[in-house]
Amino acid sequence: MDVMPLLLLVAGSAAVAAAARRTPVPAPLLLVAVGLAVSYLPGVPSYTLDPHVVLPLLLPPLLYTSASDSSYLDLRAQLRPVALLSVGYVLFATVVVGWAAYAIVPGLPLPAALVLGAVVAPPDAVAAAAVARRVGLPSRITTILQGESLVNDATAITAYKVALGAAVGAGATWAGGIGEFALAAVGGVGIGLVLMAPLHWLRTHLNEPLLQNTLSLLIPFVAYGVAEQAHASGVLAVVVVALYLGHRAWEVDFATRLQEEAVWKMVAFVLESAVFALIGLQLPIVLQRLGEYQGPAAVWYAVAVFLVVVVARFVWVYPATFLPRLLSKRVRAREENPTWRGAMVTSWAGMRGVVSLAIAFAIPSTMADGPRNLILFLTFTTVIGTLVVQGVTLPPLIRLLRFPGRDRRAETLAEANAQAQASRAAEARLDDLLSDERNALPPPLVDRLRTVLERRRNAVWERLGQVNPVTGESVDDTYRRLSREMISAEREVFVRLRDRRHIDDEMLRALLRRLDLEEAAAFREAG
Repeated sequence: MDVMPLLLLVAGSAAVAAAARRTPVPAPLLLVAVGLAVSYLPGVPSYTLDPHVVLPLLLPPLLYTSASDSSYLDLRAQLRPVALLSVGYVLFATVVVGWAAYAIVPGLPLPAALVLGAVVAPPDAVAAAAVARRVGLPSRITTILQGESLVNDATAITAYKVALGAAVGAGATWAGGIGEFALAAVGGVGIGLVLMAPLHWLRTHLNEPLLQNTLSLLIPFVAYGVAEQAHASGVLAVVVVALYLGHRAWEVDFATRLQEEAVWKMVAFVLESAVFALIGLQLPIVLQRLGEYQGPAAVWYAVAVFLVVVVARFVWVYPATFLPRLLSKRVRAREENPTWRGAMVTSWAGMRGVVSLAIAFAIPSTMADGPRNLILFLTFTTVIGTLVVQGVTLPPLIRLLRFPGRDRRAETLAEANAQAQASRAAEARLDDLLSDERNALPPPLVDRLRTVLERRRNAVWERLGQVNPVTGESVDDTYRRLSREMISAEREVFVRLRDRRHIDDEMLRALLRRLDLEEAAAFREAG
């Protein structure tokens, strides 16, 4: 097996994603653009999106990272709009895009057109999360978009299977499709519910952080694999498990949490970068397979399908946003009032991604070559079109709509109130422990415990304090800088002692790890 193409893909995509942080261009767009440009350079390997790799090996960890970082409570509060988008909109888009393609492309069978509709129906979880992080959407809209992208793949894959069965003459029916969807949804959620508690128990009872993090890396693949073996939705199983584990993450050992956060950030960065680069690198393969659909006609089909995909989302989102409030007093009482600006952003933030391409590449050879190749081409152009057109214009659209910014002062006051309550509980617990003679400590160590507690209590309030007129720093910034300077001085002494052979490398690593943890604590404490 030649590993060099894989190494080039990972290293190149990571370098481009890192460079994107220094530009106003979102990383997904730059990665796709570079992938398109590089795909025709001489000597570049051929990268084919293998659905047997993308769906079981790339999709679970990407879903897991997105879901575990999401808020279960926020998603539960937005369950109705999330369900309308992740289920209702995907089925609506499947039918609308399918009928439009059937009407636009001469000779394209209706079942094959519906396969195309199902393939391009779901907005991508990776694209939605990447763009939402970059543009700073309001929290409610971000929650709805993330929730939609976590679940909609399950709906789209089921609709795709039903339409594909009809296209290849397998005798699939829509009644059977509804039953298959219900089975996949209930089965996926059920398997997630069964797995989440035992997996959480393992996470909290393994005493070695290395084993805990190994388990963490395996969890999305276990949930996805078990569900798929049972012919249920692996997507939903992963999402359910990740939401539960993310909600209960505070029960895991602190060392595990620190390592896990760093590991998953690295995994998400590498996979997201590689995924968007892979999208651009598919151009030569897609064009080679286009076959009988060539020239201006193919361009017209691509533009028409792209426009239908974009318009169909507006047609669904606005009624789905405002009609329930008009028809239901309960909805008006329980949910905050949506705005046309929020609906506008939700409608425009419908970027497609690698899952659509992977499903298109999975279309079997039992479908006629012409429709299969055309579906792959139209999927590719729709993915590129939504990423480029919507991805580029979404940030200025948000700025144009002038969403109210976050109230930093109110957030800081809420954080300070929470910290004050926690500090009072910690102080009471300390007094209770010190009243037991088994916990006797020398007065300096008791004072140190109280000083650390007092520092945590005051750190949040200090963010609202005055700025140093000489340095321009807040008290918070100065504390963090001085802490780092002190730790840096200690670190230099430890290294010098190692170099003079007064301590060995094993002791040096232990001492540096202690300093690293203290520096991380100081950084977090100072905000």
